[in-house]
Amino acid sequence: MDIISKVKQAREEEDRLKWEGTFAEYLELLKDRKEVAQTSHSRVYHMINSFGTTKEKDCTRYHFFDDAIYGLEEAIERLVEEYFHPAAKRLDVRKRILLLMGPVSGGKSTIVTMLKRGLEEYSRTDEGAVYAIKGCPMHEDPLHLIPSHLRNEFHEEFGIRIEGSLSPLNTMRLEQEYDGRIENVLVERIFFSEDKRVGIGTFTPSDPKSQDIADLTGSIDFSTIAEYGSESDPRAYRFDGELNKANRGIMEFQEMLKLDEKFLWHLLSLTQEGNFKAGRFALISADELIVAHTNETEYRSFISNKKNEALHSRIIVIPIPYNLKVSQEERIYEKMIRESDMAHVHIAPHALRVAAIFSVLTRLKPSKKQGIDIVKKMRLYDGENVEGFNINDLEELKKEYPNEGMDGIDPRYVINRISSAIIRKEVPSINALDVLRSLKDGFDQHASITTEAKESYLNYISIARKEYDEIAKKEVQKAFVYSYEESAKTLMDNYLDNVEAFCNKHKLRDPLTGEEMNPDEKLMRSIEEQIGISENAKRAFREEILIRISAYARKGQRFNYQSHERLREAIQKKLFADLKDVVKITTSSATPDESQLKKINEVVARLIDDYGYNSVSANELLRYVGSLLNR
Repeated sequence: MDIISKVKQAREEEDRLKWEGTFAEYLELLKDRKEVAQTSHSRVYHMINSFGTTKEKDCTRYHFFDDAIYGLEEAIERLVEEYFHPAAKRLDVRKRILLLMGPVSGGKSTIVTMLKRGLEEYSRTDEGAVYAIKGCPMHEDPLHLIPSHLRNEFHEEFGIRIEGSLSPLNTMRLEQEYDGRIENVLVERIFFSEDKRVGIGTFTPSDPKSQDIADLTGSIDFSTIAEYGSESDPRAYRFDGELNKANRGIMEFQEMLKLDEKFLWHLLSLTQEGNFKAGRFALISADELIVAHTNETEYRSFISNKKNEALHSRIIVIPIPYNLKVSQEERIYEKMIRESDMAHVHIAPHALRVAAIFSVLTRLKPSKKQGIDIVKKMRLYDGENVEGFNINDLEELKKEYPNEGMDGIDPRYVINRISSAIIRKEVPSINALDVLRSLKDGFDQHASITTEAKESYLNYISIARKEYDEIAKKEVQKAFVYSYEESAKTLMDNYLDNVEAFCNKHKLRDPLTGEEMNPDEKLMRSIEEQIGISENAKRAFREEILIRISAYARKGQRFNYQSHERLREAIQKKLFADLKDVVKITTSSATPDESQLKKINEVVARLIDDYGYNSVSANELLRYVGSLLNR
């Protein structure tokens, strides 16, 4: 389907969703669909939940945020459970401004943008449908038409609470256009749209001397005063401020704490009482979720000012720190690159991971817990198994520094340096070393990096380099072992024969002489030691292998080289240790012979076909690992 056809299809779908009827017909609709009358906070909460959740070991994952927010599951859970959920239940939390506080490029504005885009889409579903008085510039809730003295009876009949008063404009329209007959007032379905200023508003501070409060609350239409005769006539007023247009939905305040006081005080009444003052009218009711975002420095400055105490008590602060998981940080970079003009450039495997390791290290604080260095802490945070530590240790680590992740290197810096590496190298391929070099070179150009921070960052570059050295050796090891796949299978079968004999206290028979012999303890230990199996733990490990073999046999499956991850790793390491001299000679020889050249080509092909390298990065990797092994 071409783009024009898709546009037509979208237009037809919106026409299908449109609805218009009288207030009486709207009430009939409400009897079957009470969710239509939910508050803005409730609508946002149910919109988030409509994407589903997953209960994980340390938190609840809200899938609404999956495609754009990485590694902030705990912060998102706190946001939903401490703010949106109680606010949706009409608890007092909904009378607070939601303030997202965190470092630059940490995801605050992304979260708000997702909420706005999500509401736009949700208002086009049956569950998220929104209805308003037709022709109202504020998209007013039709239930405001119910007189105050009948609202208790309405609640008893419909089970719906009504909050807020009919606006001055609709009060006049009810009398003049409908002769006071609320049942005849026209109601229509509306669709949230930031572009069309329906249910979503955004306010950005500018010069305090020139910015007008009318930007928030609307203004007098002087061209109509002569026609209507008074500035207090609602028909002579433009209800087009951001607070007017965001009614029923969400209102974003960018850099809210930079706003002039006269703007901030308007939010007091709106958050606490659900109304605001505009022109020469009575208070105007509005139902909107107010969300703002700022950095920690500005927030600390704001709360230290005694004049802001009243507003401070009406704010709920949700910290949004940097991500502290290497695997998730890597996904952030992948997403940023996909959305950039760098998508065509080949970035070698692990280049982004090494950058992520460096970034996360700059955000972590050294633990006081014995035996935990910063690398082990990084691995625990990323969900890796670290010998001697468990999930309880992880929880203790997180409690050590509640504000961990509020400083360090931001993702934009990393992407900027990757861009610089691409431009400087002038080839459509970069590797991990190129990235680390560019990160290091950028320290002097980054004004916010102090001399003290630079020293620690250089140390983290060194740690990231060591991590990459191990990754690179393992990568080449796997590629070489593949070329010796039969050797790996033979070694494993030999090991399993010996393990079975050891556990069952049998002897083995020499296939050539027929002579009985004891299990080869030296062979078994040479393999087990590759993955840190101690002398005391060897029996338990061997019995675990036999149990796994039996489990496969019961299912009618064959136990093979890929069936036990740790055993596979041990076999690969043992084989690679035996092949190390071959690898050194093959990768470092200036004039490889025919057999060496054949082996290099096999490994390069393996790296390209199965591991995501191209010919340039694969050969760079082989040369680098060769240099490591020759040191």
